[in-house]
Amino acid sequence: MRIALFGRAPKPANLPYVEVVLEKLVEEGVEFSVYHTLRPACDEIIKEEFKEVQFSTYVNEEELAQFDPHFLVSLGGDGTILEATVLIQSKDIPILGINMGRLGFLANVAKSNIITSLDALFTGRFQLDFRSLLQARSSSTHVMKPNFALNEITIARKETTSMITVHTYLNGAYLNSYWADGLIISTPTGSTGYSLSCGGPIIMPNSENFVLTPIAPHNLTMRPFVISDNNTLRLRVESRENEFLASLDSRMHSFDTETELFVQKADFRIALVQTEMQDFPSTLRNKLSWGLDHRN
Repeated sequence: MRIALFGRAPKPANLPYVEVVLEKLVEEGVEFSVYHTLRPACDEIIKEEFKEVQFSTYVNEEELAQFDPHFLVSLGGDGTILEATVLIQSKDIPILGINMGRLGFLANVAKSNIITSLDALFTGRFQLDFRSLLQARSSSTHVMKPNFALNEITIARKETTSMITVHTYLNGAYLNSYWADGLIISTPTGSTGYSLSCGGPIIMPNSENFVLTPIAPHNLTMRPFVISDNNTLRLRVESRENEFLASLDSRMHSFDTETELFVQKADFRIALVQTEMQDFPSTLRNKLSWGLDHRN
């Protein structure tokens, strides 16, 4: 088995958990490759604990493809998994997310469950949870690369404190003009992210929907709106400034207001590894403290 490890340089408090992962990979005789930002920490651990173990490094999607891993293990939070999707794109490499961040809806393997989850991975006791993505294109010559998002695509104001107006068309038919600070187009995966903090609904993964959530709308009748993911959106922005921002997950792009954006479901999906200890309802209960009565 070949496994790619992905993550940023770990905080000192997380080094013991990186060591647990490496120890398990070495114990199982797994061939592994490490993302370059994670390499220094792994070098120190290997030098102190395992000495003669060899592993490679990758720095981009081409080198990841050359290594051709069966799985990618993400060490970090949800943002780390979003970064990993840029390297994976349509390569069909499943992701196991070990949570070394805070909330962790995507990276939902707790530090205490690292060994058990890796055992489940090695013995095939898991399922693949396929997540849909959004992709965008523009009417301008500006190239968005990569042009997809696992969580959300957000239209926002730039260099102004004034509202913008996002004229929105659904399959060519006029839907609404959102007077707001911006508009979030979210996948079910992203429904627990920025959209949720702006009052959007939580959507079960694989429900084949997107949600349009306005950011601080001027008209309070502008509520989050759930649509089927087989629709295409056309967006045109009016602003006091000549430019607006579009973010694909955390990747920012600037466009002039003459540019129209087109958003639809991407033609590929991202696979998340889900072991028997992970399921979406349990994650919601644990992360959002559902069912707890603090008066007791």
